[in-house]
Amino acid sequence: MSFYSSVVSKVLFLFDPEKIHTFTIKWLSFLQKVPGVQAYMRWHFGIKPDSSLEREVFGIKFPHPVGLAAGLDKNAAAFEMLGAMGFAFVEVGTVTPRPQSGNPKPRLFRLKEDKAIINRMGFNNYGVEAMVKKLQKRHTKVIVGGNIGKNEVTPNENAVQDYVDCFNALYPYVDYFVINVSCPNQVNLRELQEKGPLMAIVQALVDAEIKLTGKKAKPILLKISPDLTNSQLDDIIDIVNETGIAGVVATNTTTTRDNLPSYSKEYIESIGKGGLSGAPETKRSTEVIRYVHEKSNGAFPIIGVGGIITPEDAYEKLQAGASLVQIYSGFIFEGPSLIKKICKYIVEKNK
Repeated sequence: MSFYSSVVSKVLFLFDPEKIHTFTIKWLSFLQKVPGVQAYMRWHFGIKPDSSLEREVFGIKFPHPVGLAAGLDKNAAAFEMLGAMGFAFVEVGTVTPRPQSGNPKPRLFRLKEDKAIINRMGFNNYGVEAMVKKLQKRHTKVIVGGNIGKNEVTPNENAVQDYVDCFNALYPYVDYFVINVSCPNQVNLRELQEKGPLMAIVQALVDAEIKLTGKKAKPILLKISPDLTNSQLDDIIDIVNETGIAGVVATNTTTTRDNLPSYSKEYIESIGKGGLSGAPETKRSTEVIRYVHEKSNGAFPIIGVGGIITPEDAYEKLQAGASLVQIYSGFIFEGPSLIKKICKYIVEKNK
């Protein structure tokens, strides 16, 4: 058991989840500006270079396949420090064109016994202009992805413009994009996963990039829900193939409440709505990855995310067809040492 999981997490978990999340991001943001701290973090947590870990995916060279999922660093406040802690890439956001406060509190809940989290944050963020100001100060080479969404007040019929606005603003400052239409915490957002509306958003971003640069240059991925049917997953595959975008991120949080044996049904119901992440999602996320990879004949890369708590979870997703993996809940429960453990496990398996 690591020092983080045996000591640090126990202290952090004494406090309200959202308050400690906000405090941690502010503290990391402060530390990344202190001379020498990032260098120390890279020395302590850095991943030893190994050719078996290196990946070239959608035209980007990754030193190893483990990244941070969107949702932790919503405003790009601490991405460089997170990179120094071992992540090969950090996905910031979800960001919207204009600032929004998100859903009423409380809206973030830990289920420690089952290593799970329920959140209904609702795309709370400071807006894309504030994110741009943070990214303009970028000094390190950590790979950054921009996860983009629409404002809740924007009707779905006008959603395309919100995605285009975020895309255009972030384009000079991120290495790849992720379209988020699969979060369950914003009213009616998931309606945009239907083939017609989704195709319109994806094609608009492809067109926006050509207008900006004259070519397809930066990868655009689509983050998908674990709650989609096989028929809907088939539509996702068609959209990726028809538009030529780079791939998918599988998967977002789930609205189901399965695999929570340590808590009563009444307690889970008392929490209310929100997306469930963590260990209960491990199996379904891997199933989606495997289905999409096999049904598409491996035609495009998949970033696997959802319930990666152990090195074995990450490796299973890579074996199912993921090219890269992301962690979120695993980082909360296991700490930054999980990144190194995953990489070490992959190296051992590749021998």
